[in-house]
Amino acid sequence: MANALLNSVVSWFLKKRLHDMELFMKHPQELQDNILQDLIYYARHTEVGRKYGFDSIKSYREFADRVPVSGYTEMETSIERSRSGEGNIFWPSDIKWFAMSSGTTNSRSKYIPVSQQSLEDCHYAAAKDLLCMYLNNNPDSKIFKGKALRLGGSKQLDKKSGTAAGDLSSILIDNMPFWADYSSTPGNEVALMADWETKMPAIVQETSKENVTSLAGVPSWMMVLLINVLETTGKDHILEVWPQMEVFFHGGVSFDPYVEQYKKLLPAEHINYYETYNASEGFFAIQDRNHSKELLLMLDYGIFYEFIPMKGYDTPDEKVIPLSEVELGENYAIIITTNAGLWRYKIGDTVRFTNKSPYRIKVSGRTKHHINVFGEELIIENAEEALKKTIAEVPCFIKDYTVAPIFMEGKEKGAHEWMIEFSRQPEDIFAFAKALDLHLQRVNSDYEAKRYNNITLTPPKINIANPDVFYNWLKQKDKLGGQHKIPRLSNSREYMDELLLIHSKSSLVK
Repeated sequence: MANALLNSVVSWFLKKRLHDMELFMKHPQELQDNILQDLIYYARHTEVGRKYGFDSIKSYREFADRVPVSGYTEMETSIERSRSGEGNIFWPSDIKWFAMSSGTTNSRSKYIPVSQQSLEDCHYAAAKDLLCMYLNNNPDSKIFKGKALRLGGSKQLDKKSGTAAGDLSSILIDNMPFWADYSSTPGNEVALMADWETKMPAIVQETSKENVTSLAGVPSWMMVLLINVLETTGKDHILEVWPQMEVFFHGGVSFDPYVEQYKKLLPAEHINYYETYNASEGFFAIQDRNHSKELLLMLDYGIFYEFIPMKGYDTPDEKVIPLSEVELGENYAIIITTNAGLWRYKIGDTVRFTNKSPYRIKVSGRTKHHINVFGEELIIENAEEALKKTIAEVPCFIKDYTVAPIFMEGKEKGAHEWMIEFSRQPEDIFAFAKALDLHLQRVNSDYEAKRYNNITLTPPKINIANPDVFYNWLKQKDKLGGQHKIPRLSNSREYMDELLLIHSKSSLVK
């Protein structure tokens, strides 16, 4: 009876929501214009609204001319005032929650405002849409016969004048409707535990007894959990623990380096993998088709989108364009205006459009996480693609990695230095390094030009990291947990030098 009622409700919602999505796919510009006008009107009496004359803005062009593009630094003072209890600064309704950004591994956190509107109309709406798309594509799904294993961060609430801050997953779990909590595992008590090293065995203990039918989390951390589950239960693969498992909803980092490992953990053809693109600032895109690598840009979550072509990013020629002017194949930095009071805000991510009817994207990297010390313009997407091809050619499993430049010194030429932690090492690391170098040249012509005859760059240097080097680095920074990610590429050697120090200390212990 309960399942029949649930299926009836889901079926009704599915049909209604699919109709809504068809509308924004057919009329994207009109919807985006309406969202911008609604946001401006709603916030017209805020401090920001009065400063930029929101009550007289009638068009996108007026909005773009009056309101400057900003980042966290420009908003920090206003956010701290809001955290201290002041209202009506950048958003008219009370901001009770602030998501501590996990987009950086620096010790200093960013506090991203989360309004009730963004909670309901963006983050929770996206969770429903994700299920909606999955069920529409898989009508025989039995996902509701079991529970969803959610792997988020920890609560670690930082209370201040009636507001609270924690990572986004904690805020979502803490405010989750009862029906969603009922269908999820682990329960809130375990899911919101602060100490990751205590939390991991607690999650394994609780979830291994449940009938888990879906997984949700960051691929790297979920893999750690699943390996722990196998070690605890003594099983050979995850389907022996949860035989009705059917889908992994993942996001946060590229899935490409982990594909083969997940196929071994979940050895069945019917397993689906659905990618999401969300951050503390909002939920942006969802994979809407089985076996696709493109994400549908969600246009009705109270977010207005703009983009900066990366060719001119952070230069005097920098140009900001609306969604209607994007071109396929170009790399863009994302600018958002949201229903939590972020106005023309740089989130630090880059995307490429693969389709414009409807708008579909691929996440290509971070504006700061790239290497362009020698004019090579290496972005995360290049690195992931080259690694995927290298792994197919020289079999191995990669657990984590990061890349940094080796700067020119005297007559010495530059290079890229890789720190890679393998869960299964290649038989021939020299063959791996050679294949990686060649594939990097094939996916990035600028890198190829700099490598030609070693004119600027010499072959990459590969360090095989000792076990748990990245884990210990995150632990040292108090960044253990489901939402924290390793920075893949950097223009400086800060991360690499810290990792090399931990690596050398662990070698001495041996």
